[in-house]
Amino acid sequence: MSNQIEEFNAYRSKMNEKLLADNNKIIKRIFNLDTNAYAAGALDVKTKELLGLVASAVLRCDDCVKYHLESSYNQGASKEEIMETLGIATLVGGTIVVPHLRRAYEYWEELENQ
Repeated sequence: MSNQIEEFNAYRSKMNEKLLADNNKIIKRIFNLDTNAYAAGALDVKTKELLGLVASAVLRCDDCVKYHLESSYNQGASKEEIMETLGIATLVGGTIVVPHLRRAYEYWEELENQ
């Protein structure tokens, strides 16, 4: 079985490197804004990552869901916190979010088992 965490991170790193090497000022500023938005502030980093997870699930962006799941995991989020967060996302987004919920659950299991 392939390791979707390694595959996701390798592809993301490779493509981010290519995008940033192209030296597009707008893309670089967007990446910088994203990095700074998730830095600690009035809200801690884990809370911001969980908020990002909700938004990503509601917007149905599987890559974003994976990114925020892994970031939340690295910030010490528990399975219970992830499930509450995904529950809110499914409530807000409706049943169209359920396929993304399934893939998120699968990815979280892989994070826990790595």
